[in-house]
Amino acid sequence: MPRPADPTGRDRILSTATALFYTHGVRAVGMAQVIEAAACGKHMLYRHFPSKAALAAAYLEQVRTERDRSAGAAVAEASDPAAQLVALVAEVAAWTRRGDYRGCAFRNYLTEFPTADDDPARVARAYLRDTRHQIDDLVRDLGKPPLVADRLWLLIDALYAATGSDPEVAVSWARELV
Repeated sequence: MPRPADPTGRDRILSTATALFYTHGVRAVGMAQVIEAAACGKHMLYRHFPSKAALAAAYLEQVRTERDRSAGAAVAEASDPAAQLVALVAEVAAWTRRGDYRGCAFRNYLTEFPTADDDPARVARAYLRDTRHQIDDLVRDLGKPPLVADRLWLLIDALYAATGSDPEVAVSWARELV
């Protein structure tokens, strides 16, 4: 009779894989490396995550939950669409200043696997699409032209890509745009 799934084992595996994938990239990390770092057996890993794609999708879903929570808190504190847009840019700027920042997990995955149509790619594309729609909706609520949303999206892309530059410049530009 198979043993029941261990929820703490699942969390440990996912936490370990998250750290490895974000630090080294999904392509560079093998399942054997996850097994060793998580101190779990092969059977436990595959009981919770039947494939590397399933583990990568869970990793990206976990990152999405964290990003949505952080961005949602920033937007909730703002009083109007203009302030909410600036808050979104400022939240990304703060995220990119973290000591462990290694790029946007979603963009990183899609860079590693540009033609992928698997579950992780769908999670990554859905996050980017939904974030862009949020910006589009807030710009529309302001009564500004779609070009403003395009420029704000470029600022966010630049924040994720630009390491070592001053993220406050992007926040200042966002204020000017809205």
